[in-house]
Amino acid sequence: MQLVNQKIVNSSQMSAIEEKSVILGTSTDQLMEKAGLNLAKALKYQAGGSAGLKVLILVGPGNNGADGLVMARYLAKWGAQVTVYLTAKRPEIDFKLISALEYGATSISYKDDLDCSKLYSSLKDCRIVVDSILGTGTSRPLGGRLKDIAININHWRLRRSENQIVAVDLPTGVNPDSGEADPASLAADYTWSLGFPKRGLFQFPGADYRGKLTVLDIGIPDEAIAGIDVGLELLSPGWVGNTLPSRPLNSHKGTYGHTLIVAGSKNYIGAAYLAAQAAIRTGSGLVTVASPECIYPILASKLTEAIHMPLPDNAQGGISPEAVDFIRPNLNRYTALVLGCGLGTSDGTREFVEKMFCERPGLDIPLVLDADGLNNICRVQRWWEYLPSNTVLTPHPGEMARLSGVPVVSILKDKIGFTQARADCWNRIVILKGAHTIISAPNLNTSVSPFANPAMSSGGTGDVLAGIIAALISQGLSGSLAASCGVYVHGQAGAFAADQLGDTGLTATDITNELPKIIKSLRGTAYAADVL
Repeated sequence: MQLVNQKIVNSSQMSAIEEKSVILGTSTDQLMEKAGLNLAKALKYQAGGSAGLKVLILVGPGNNGADGLVMARYLAKWGAQVTVYLTAKRPEIDFKLISALEYGATSISYKDDLDCSKLYSSLKDCRIVVDSILGTGTSRPLGGRLKDIAININHWRLRRSENQIVAVDLPTGVNPDSGEADPASLAADYTWSLGFPKRGLFQFPGADYRGKLTVLDIGIPDEAIAGIDVGLELLSPGWVGNTLPSRPLNSHKGTYGHTLIVAGSKNYIGAAYLAAQAAIRTGSGLVTVASPECIYPILASKLTEAIHMPLPDNAQGGISPEAVDFIRPNLNRYTALVLGCGLGTSDGTREFVEKMFCERPGLDIPLVLDADGLNNICRVQRWWEYLPSNTVLTPHPGEMARLSGVPVVSILKDKIGFTQARADCWNRIVILKGAHTIISAPNLNTSVSPFANPAMSSGGTGDVLAGIIAALISQGLSGSLAASCGVYVHGQAGAFAADQLGDTGLTATDITNELPKIIKSLRGTAYAADVL
């Protein structure tokens, strides 16, 4: 299992890596040959064998097309019935094409198929279409003949459930950097990225066209990436399992920290429960829940393992500003603080949050600021300056819009870049939640979660994430490591629960219940989720 995170690159970084590979002695042709061989192996494995397999490979004008031709040669050599469809002009003498034909592949040129009749005929008995048209060469909208081909292939895919599209590197029509996608982009069932996954595959709408992602080795020397500033990584289970806090035999509850969760209000009792239960299930030695007195009896009956700190409440059933005097003098007892889950946004609660951080700044406890903690603090000018330096912010796009003053639509155009910019501006760790959650810390690499799971689109899942992260901090991880590991553990627990229950009706409690199993599996035991 890979113990480091996979680098995510943009098109210019990939070009630089390939150029450096050539300098180091690995030629472009060698890279193509390795890519084509591994593409063919992957397809053979995916299809359960190659003998008699009918495959249509769409070949473009550049190196991505050449990768497809090498793939065609190997598949034909192994007994597949391969048709190569040339979608654009290739070199006058194309040795990759000649070699594929020598092994039994057949070819059709776009020049001889103006009405696409030969394309239609090739698709009749075909079950797999390989898209090796553009790869990272996509930078403009699809047009003309290429657009017609893409539309026809997409229609073919929808006719039968067994019809599948495999994209080489990334689907044609998807921008490798921004994730922008032409409406006619090929909708892949599988994308096999070459060398490194591309940034655009983790941004929408491009991610919608990607299908299941696999990264294939193409023989790039390890030294080729050295000196190239690739500050973006895809979280991997091996890295997370290797980073999670250890559990020594000679330990006790004090070994694993004491997490304080300031949360809940009359309308959002469950938020406090979920955050606390997640912290308990993630391994925090002790968990104290500080909540309004009016909901304390309910929480105490649900959370038998937690310590409880009833706080003065206000007329709206939220935490009163006077509660600050109960919390702050005792903060040195705790190793991490969660604040915000289900607090509400009444005037009294807003005053409590502002008094907690702004009237007497200088708190030095690791803080996970979530939900209504964010919604209340964002009304303060330059709010980030009042927070502890070791703060983890966990906004979803709507909360990020309130924190930054930037519309959601602008944030989502480049959520990776936006999260990085805000982490640097606020000098705090920022987690932008959602499909392919982004984790960015000042002066450190930015991480991307591999999970995009609609089953987790339900109330309370964010409260669970806050509790997980705080528990990992309490057990000794830095804020940035806890944020990355917490996002992965949370995502994999959701994936495992969805595998059992489906993508509709999954609850935050379902995710919490899976946390011990997921942490166990990540430390090297039986289960490893297939996440993409």
